[in-house]
Amino acid sequence: MSAIIRKIVHTAKAPAAIGPYSQAVVVDRTMYVSGQLGMDPVSGQLVEGGVQAQTKQALVNMGEILKVAGCSYNNVVKTTVLLADMNDFNQVNDVYKQFFSSNFPARAAYQVVALPKGGMVEIEAVAVLGPLTDASS
Repeated sequence: MSAIIRKIVHTAKAPAAIGPYSQAVVVDRTMYVSGQLGMDPVSGQLVEGGVQAQTKQALVNMGEILKVAGCSYNNVVKTTVLLADMNDFNQVNDVYKQFFSSNFPARAAYQVVALPKGGMVEIEAVAVLGPLTDASS
């Protein structure tokens, strides 16, 4: 059996990992993007402006990580959204749909007790590398 290659993905255009993990890992044609907080990549601090501003920044950060692997939001097939407050669900969706506008990825959303750095939202993703063709249902 031949070895499957694992590649660690990193970019300075997204916040550095704040623990012992990678921004993303690619195995074969699947990319696993670690949870992204609404952190400014330069200052390392959460952006101001509430849950919508943090959601936007988290998704911008994700986009920078996807780009390093030659992907875009269209390559994302699954996301997980972690919320500090489920009452923010609709506000997060308002921003989320600006990044994922059609053929939405599968998704789960959970309220958690707390997020790192006091974040209001964290979003992780699974993407598939290479061109994707949508089949009609």
